[in-house]
Amino acid sequence: MCVLLKSHWLRRIISPSLSHSGILAIFGWRMLTSVQLKTDLYIDGAWVKGEKTLPVHNPANNQVIAEVQLAGDKECEAAVTAAHNAFPSWAKTAPRVRAEILRKAFELMVAESDQIAKIISMENGKVLSDAKGEVAYAAEFFRWFSEEAVRTPGDFRAAPSGDKRILVTHQPIGVSLLITPWNFPAAMATRKIGPAIAAGCTMILKPASETPLTALWIVDILERAGVPKGVVNLILPSKTGEQISKMLHDPRVRNLSFTGSTEVGRTLLKESADHVLRTSMELGGNAPFVVLEDADIEEAVKGAMIAKMRNGGAACTAANRFIVAKKIANEFTTKFAKAMSDLKVAPGLEDGAQLGASVSIKERNKIAELVDSSVKAGGTLTIGGQVPTGEGAFYPATVIEVNKENPILNHEVFGPVAPVVTFETDQEAIALANATEYGLISYVYSQDLKRAIRTAEAIESGMVAINRGVISDPAAPFGGVKQSGLDR
Repeated sequence: MCVLLKSHWLRRIISPSLSHSGILAIFGWRMLTSVQLKTDLYIDGAWVKGEKTLPVHNPANNQVIAEVQLAGDKECEAAVTAAHNAFPSWAKTAPRVRAEILRKAFELMVAESDQIAKIISMENGKVLSDAKGEVAYAAEFFRWFSEEAVRTPGDFRAAPSGDKRILVTHQPIGVSLLITPWNFPAAMATRKIGPAIAAGCTMILKPASETPLTALWIVDILERAGVPKGVVNLILPSKTGEQISKMLHDPRVRNLSFTGSTEVGRTLLKESADHVLRTSMELGGNAPFVVLEDADIEEAVKGAMIAKMRNGGAACTAANRFIVAKKIANEFTTKFAKAMSDLKVAPGLEDGAQLGASVSIKERNKIAELVDSSVKAGGTLTIGGQVPTGEGAFYPATVIEVNKENPILNHEVFGPVAPVVTFETDQEAIALANATEYGLISYVYSQDLKRAIRTAEAIESGMVAINRGVISDPAAPFGGVKQSGLDR
C-alpha cells in the first residue's frame, strides 16, 4: 500500500507533412488559432491511412473537430509485425540512448504544452486548467523514466547452500499492447509508453476513440525525439473487440497494459490467459473520502474539492463516496456544497471555466441516471442534480446526502457528483469504506496522525492519501487491490 502524507506533517516528523496531417482549428470563446495535427495511424515509423475514418467531437458543442484514420485487420497486423521486428535491436540499444530519447520527448512536450492542453480540452471536454495540469503530469513520466532507464536493477548473491552464486538480471519482456482511456488521454499514454521505452520494449498504443488526437500528438513528439521505426506504433481498430482479441492471441505479443473499466478488464484478463500474457491492469475505483470527527473541516473541504473535482470527477482516483462523521457532517456538507456551487460551468476553453463538459452526451446521461436513481432511493439533493438545458454534455456539480444502503454508493460516478453518508464510529467508517468490490485509492482526513494511519491501514486500498486531495506521482507506485486491478 502506498500512503502519502500532507507535506507539513512530514516536516513535523522529519525536517523536511500535411499529406499525413490534419489541421485542427480552434474557434470561439474569444480565441482563434490553428495547429498542425496528425490524424493518420502510425505504423513502422510512417504515418499511414486506414480503412476508413472516425469523426472526433468536441463534447461542449458536439462539433466535429477532426477525422482520424481507423485501422483494419491489415493495419493491426502490420503494427504487431513492426513492433516484433524492431524488438531485438531495440532491446539491445544502450539504456543511455533510450534515456536521451525520453528526455528529448519530455522537453518537446513541455515546449508544446499549451497546444496539447487545448487539444485535450477540445476533445475531452475538461477545462483548460485541468488540461494544463494533465500535460505537466504526463510529461513528467517521460522525464522520470528517462532517469530510470539507466538504473535497471540486478542482483548477485550466494545461494543459501553455499555451492553456487545467483545472478539475477532484468530483460525487456517484448511487444506490449498499451490500451488507454479517454479521461486522461496524455497521462495514461505517457505512463505506459515511458517505462516501455525505458525497459527496451516495443509497443502498440491503442488510445480511446473519443480522445485520439492527444495520443497522436504524443506519438508525433516521440518520432521527433528520435524513437526508431517500429518501436512505437499507434492504431485505432475499426472493430475494437475483435481486433484486440486477435492481437492478444498473437504469440508475438507478450504484454498487455490496460487502463479502463473493471468489466472490460475482466474480459481482457480472460483473453490474455490463453497465451499467459503478463498483464498490468488499472481498473475501476470507488474511492472513499473519510472525514473523521477531529478533521480540520476547512482543509477537508479543500481536499474534497481537489479529490472530487479534478478532471470534473472523471478519474478512477476521484473521491466517490464521502464518509463523514455525524458530529461534523452538517458543517462539512454545507461548506462543501457552497464550494461546489461556486464552480463556473462552461466550455473548457472559456475564460474562467472550472467545470467543463463530460466526454460525451452518453457519458453525461449515465451520470444523470445514477443521480436520479439515488434520489428515488431516498437521497436528498443539496445542490445540483438537474441536466442543464442547451447544447453540450454538461452536468452541474452535485452534492447528495444518502444513507448507507443507497445504490449510488455501489457505482463509480465518473462525474461531478458527491454522495455524502455519515457514520458514528471509526469502525463504522472503515466498514463503509471497505463495502465495495474496488480498492484503488482512499482519502482520510484527521488531525491525529496515529488515528489517520490506523484508519488508512484498515482500508482495503492500494493507495491512501492522508490529508491530501491528490496522490498520483510518477515516482510513487500506482495501483489497486481487489477488483481495481493488478500490478503497479
